[in-house]
Amino acid sequence: MELREFAETVLLQPDLDLKISVGDGDWTDESPGVALRVPEPMRSASLQFALPRAAPAMPKFGGLHEPERRAIAHHIMANHELQALEAMAWTLLAFPDAPQEFRIGMADIMRDEQRHTRMHAERAAKLGVEFGSLPVNCYIWKKVQEFQSVLDYVAGLPLVFEGANLDHTLEFAQAFSDVGDERSAALMRVIHRDEIEHVRFGWAWMNRLAEENEQIWDVWMKHLHWPLRPLKAKGEQFQREARLAAGMSEEFVDQLENFRSEDE
Repeated sequence: MELREFAETVLLQPDLDLKISVGDGDWTDESPGVALRVPEPMRSASLQFALPRAAPAMPKFGGLHEPERRAIAHHIMANHELQALEAMAWTLLAFPDAPQEFRIGMADIMRDEQRHTRMHAERAAKLGVEFGSLPVNCYIWKKVQEFQSVLDYVAGLPLVFEGANLDHTLEFAQAFSDVGDERSAALMRVIHRDEIEHVRFGWAWMNRLAEENEQIWDVWMKHLHWPLRPLKAKGEQFQREARLAAGMSEEFVDQLENFRSEDE
């Protein structure tokens, strides 16, 4: 499938089933077209972005013994995955001159985002909440609108949002397991393994696109758009080995692990 067609379908077609299933077969990138910055993805009425603070907050771990609270958590995470998918489609359209290897690699990751959306939506429904029955936020999408280069993208989405998910996925896996929901815990561990590869992709491309002799930490910091910052790239329980497995250098992982708010 041609990447331009794939990205346009994900962004400009409102049907959820189509968004999270389109893209079978091999990729081609023969007609990347002109740069296009889509202001908002087309979505069905039930998945339109809500006003700030209208969407439910992520349930606290202490309340996850209730199936409905676990369902809400999966509903929120399904929207996170859908936003990531749409953000990657936006990037394909916004930066048609990006290296073809980068574009095809990101399209492969988008298939994971489609699968993750399905997994969370199906689990939420199993627990009693249909995807789209609750308001959804647009935080990830709004941050992507500020990206002005491919380096901005890899600094922000793979190395902040997906980087933090190296921690969050295992935190949720443990929380679900603690209340006896091993299906939800297993789902989070699957996504954790995928996130390692997604972070590896972002790390590799940051290194490839950086100027010669630039320190990667400095490159990363230069391409972060507030409020994205190192503290947003980690959770409560820092998964050092996962970051090393993603290819990050010991020095970079040390800086991230030891970063504190006063360093900003």
